[in-house]
Formats: sequence, C-alpha cells, structure tokens
Amino acid sequence: MTDIIKIKKWIDEANAIIIGAGAGLSDAAGIHYSGAKFEHDFIDWIRKYGIKDLYTSSFYPFRTEEERWAYWSKHIYFSYYERRNTDLYKNLFNLIKDKNYFVITTNTDGQFINNGFDKERVFEVQGSYSKLQCATPCHNKLYDNEEQVKEMLSNIDEDLKIPSSLVPKCPVCGKKMSVNLRCDNTFVEDDNWFKMQNKYNNFIRNNSDKNVLLLEFGIGFNTPGIIRFPFEQMTFMYDNFKLIRFNDKYAMIPEEIRDRAIPVTDNINGTIDLI
Repeated sequence: MTDIIKIKKWIDEANAIIIGAGAGLSDAAGIHYSGAKFEHDFIDWIRKYGIKDLYTSSFYPFRTEEERWAYWSKHIYFSYYERRNTDLYKNLFNLIKDKNYFVITTNTDGQFINNGFDKERVFEVQGSYSKLQCATPCHNKLYDNEEQVKEMLSNIDEDLKIPSSLVPKCPVCGKKMSVNLRCDNTFVEDDNWFKMQNKYNNFIRNNSDKNVLLLEFGIGFNTPGIIRFPFEQMTFMYDNFKLIRFNDKYAMIPEEIRDRAIPVTDNINGTIDLI
C-alpha cells in the first residue's frame, strides 16, 4: 500500500521538485497508442495497410509522400491536437504549481505545456508532434505544424492521400519534411532545445544544496539513460535528494537509495487524487 502521508510530507518539505515523465504517464492519462479509440479512428488505415498501433505504424514504408502525410496528419492530430487537456496532467499541475519545479520528459504529446505547466520549465528532450523539420536535415530550425496538419487532415481523399500541393517541403532546400521526433541521427535539436537543456542542468545545479524531490512517472527501460538512471544517480550523489518512482511494472529501487526513495505501483490517477 502506497504511503500517501509520507509522499505528501516529502512534497511539502521539498524546496524544489523535478518531474521526469515517460510514456507511462500519458498512457495513464488515457492517451493510448493502440486499443479501441485507435482502432476506431484509424480503421481505414488498418484495413488498407494493416497497421497495428501508432508506434509500429510510424515506420510504415508508404509509397508516396501523399499517402505518408495523409497518415501523419491523422497521427499527429490524434496524438497531440485532439486531446490537449487531460485530467491527470491538470491534477499533477495543481499539485506542484506553487512549488519551484522543472520538468524533463521523453513524451512528445505536449501534455505538460497544454495543461498549465510553464513552457520555460519543460524540457521535451525527444521532440514534439507539433513541430516539423527538414528530413535531411539541411538546417536546425523547427516549424509549427497545426495549420498544416488540419489542412492536410481535411483534404484526405478516399484513397487515403492528400493533394500533392499540401505535401510539406523544406523551405530552405525544398526536400522532404518530417516530424520532429527522435528516431535516428536526423533529429533536429534547435536553439530552443539547447536553451531548455541548459535550463534543466542549471535548475539541478542551482538547487543541489536544497531539499529536492524527484517525481518520476512511467519510465521503463526503453531510454533509461535520459531520466531513470540520472534520477537514481542524483539521489545517490546528493543526501538532500529524494525520489518517488511511479511505475506499475518497473518501480524497483536500487538498494543504495532505498532509504530516500518510494516505489509506487498503484494506479497513477488514483494516487495523485489521494495526494
């Protein structure tokens, strides 16, 4: 049974809070890459291409750019623009909004920023569905895509294609565009990415002598080197750091830090409500 009283005490005592979030948090918020809603919304693509979920379909070898962007406009809208507000993220924001906080997340769905968190305190290290980049890439600028996505989405024909005139092209080199998601070495880290990386590192440095609480949500072992392992290392290095790990499958805590860490395997929604 989760020690809610102890968790509340640690939050109250914290001079600074760092939230680290992975896919498990958005899944708990109801943003699923498969399941009934996916099957309903993507029924035409499932029938035509046999796609099974939003992750594996990201690598589908569409024959034309018109087909690829018809699919990606649907994917982006489903994952980012359709569900900008979720109760779990709102409740999490209300829990820590008056604290000195910073967020690092591998999620690309914009849920933190869209639910009240200060965008100057959110480091989206793996990119965002809301941005396009040159696929080559020939330069390191990112482009907001909301208007493009909605226009493409409203012009998908019965063959699941968009008009050639709507296919995104790089404004510099004229070649293909892609979504700003880290999947290979073409991922663009723009000036804002480096600014937020510096802010995150400075936040840790400037608060390293204070009571810091690390709240880790839904991070397994796909990319543990970004958040999970660094959170463990910081808790080990600094006696004034504490860690609460919310994870229904991988909540295990290393022996060396068990006196300053709480594993939470209970439902994230229910636990946040209780806190």
